Parts: sequence; structure tokens; C-alpha cells
Amino acid sequence: MKPSSPIRKIIHIDMDAFYASVEQRDNPDYMGKPVVVGGSPHGRGGVVAAASYEARKYGIHSAMPSKKALQLCPHVIFIYPRFSAYKEVSGRIREIFKRYTDLIEPLSLDEAFLDVTEDKQGIGSAIEIATRIRQVIHTELQLTASAGISINKFVAKIATDMKKPNGQTFIGPSKIESFMAKLPVEKFFGVGKVTAEKMKAMGLHTGADLKKLSEQQLVNHFGKTGYFFFKIVRGIDDRPVQPDRETKSVSAEDTFAHDLTTLEEMNEALEAISEQVFNRLQRLSLKGRTVTLKIKYHDFKQITRSQSFVQAVASVEALTETARQLLASTDLAEKKIRLLGMGLSNFEGVVMVKPEQETDQLKLF
Repeated sequence: MKPSSPIRKIIHIDMDAFYASVEQRDNPDYMGKPVVVGGSPHGRGGVVAAASYEARKYGIHSAMPSKKALQLCPHVIFIYPRFSAYKEVSGRIREIFKRYTDLIEPLSLDEAFLDVTEDKQGIGSAIEIATRIRQVIHTELQLTASAGISINKFVAKIATDMKKPNGQTFIGPSKIESFMAKLPVEKFFGVGKVTAEKMKAMGLHTGADLKKLSEQQLVNHFGKTGYFFFKIVRGIDDRPVQPDRETKSVSAEDTFAHDLTTLEEMNEALEAISEQVFNRLQRLSLKGRTVTLKIKYHDFKQITRSQSFVQAVASVEALTETARQLLASTDLAEKKIRLLGMGLSNFEGVVMVKPEQETDQLKLF
């Protein structure tokens, strides 16, 4: 009989309003004020890359058009992103993680999974390790972080949000199934706006509702993701914490509250998505030569269009213009668009990022 694997000790660390917090730390005049990184102070295009907690109280959040942010808070402070500074701080955070474990899976500059089943310092307690990491980050970097602790990645990540900012939550093995039963379906990995709407239309609002369906029923309704739903609602997530690996693409997409019907609406949406993609490229120091546009129509028909260049796309304006040209090359007559997405691939050089990000933000459709 094959011996059972030891129960994993997984920590998910997420920095609190990372970009905005770095800016507030480095400029005391910004402390306690609503700060937005990215966007335009005049509301002339651009999107929010990050918002301080003071700005979030007004309803401002990442990926929001700067025009909307300005409407919600006329005295909000817009700051141009300093990705080199954020990367430098992120590197120092990673060095702190390495004092406790080498099994680190970064999700972005400000977020990572740590497997501390066997920790370097022999502490033994994942709760204590998370506490120490957060204390060291605060002492050495004057920043705060939140943490989630559990036996798998999914639950640890969800737990992190429960006591944000500057807190941590432990969900032990005996509590996982009851925790999953109460979890709203939109919190499940793989559940976007459209899938959440579909689930709620079926009377599925929580994990407890999903658990009533058989594995085959979930697959019939939601495709291959149904297998994952069946496991995770029972607290089963066998995905290991994996060190960095090569990324193939960077992308972003948006599902709209109402179908887009005019070229003006579509181009405006593409501008916002382009900025998200370009910001991610800058954070990862990536340059790519192939632009791909993804379109999903109101009838759920989906198409993609791509264009490659000899040299890398060097600006957000070039990325936006290429996407607009790809859009114009499609048949837009009497077409209603539910989703637009954009990605860049064919990178110069080899770049290592986390595998989770590849399935979430960095997968090219």
C-alpha cells in the first residue's frame, strides 16, 4: 500500500496595497491620503494599477478607468508607476521568504505561495512562520502584509482576504469543508462573471450548493473545470507549490456588464486592457513581438486574431493601435461583444515567472 503524503503547510502572503504602500512609505506627504498608482490626474484615459486603502474607501479599485476614479474621489492623488522601485522591494521580500523556505511560488511582485512543510529554521508551526515573516517585512521594509495559512493553495489564498490588511487567518483541516460550504461561488478559482451568473441562474450560490451536484453534472455544465470544482468544494487541492518557470505570454481580458455594440465602446475598452497588459509587461521586464486579440460575442462564439512584428512592441500606444487594427479586421456588422482580451507573446529572452500566474493572468487565451 502506498504511504500517504504528509499534510502540507502552505502560506499565502499578499502585500497590502503594495504599489500604493511603497509610494506612501517613500513620500510621507502621501500617508493617510487617497493614492492611485497609474491612470491620469485629468481623467484622460488610463486605468488604475493600484489604489491605497484610503482610495478604496471611495470605491476605487485596480483596473478602474482613471476618469471613474476621479469622479468617485476628486481629490485623489495620481502617481506615475515606478516599477523599478516595486521590483527592488519585491526582491527584498523574496529574500525574506528564503530565510524560511526555498519552495516559493510567486504570483506577482506582491504575492506568493510558500510551502513550509519543512522549514529551514525548524520552527514547525506555519502560523508562527507567517507571523514572523510579516513582522520582518514590517521591521525591515516598513510595509505590511497579510497571510492565509492552510493545507493547500486554494484555501490559503482565500483565507488571506479574511483579515486584510495586516492580518492573517488559519484554516485547519477540520474546518475546510465547512469553510468551503459557505464560500460564495464567485470566490472559486475559475469562476468569472459569466460563470458566476450561470451558476446563480441554476440556483448555485455557495460551495454547499455546488457540493450537491455530482462530478459528472459539474463537468456537463462547466466543462473540464467541473473536475476542479468537485474536488475543491471538498477541500481537495493537490497542486504543489512550484518554483519559477518560463512564461510564454502575458494577457488581460474583460467581460462587460452589457454587450458592446459600437466601435467607440470597443476601442475604449481596448485602451484600458492594453494598459493592463503593458503594465504587466513592465513589471516583468518583458518585450514581445506577437499581439493577439480575443473576442467573445454575445452568443458565446469566440475568435482570436494575431499579428507578429520583427521588433518588440515598445509602447502602450503601439499595443493599443495593433489591437484596434485586429478588431477592425473582424466582421463587426450587427455583432455584440461580451468579452475582449489581449495578449503579448514571442518574448525576447527567457523570463521566469510563477506557474499559477500562467493559468491566471499570463495565459494567452
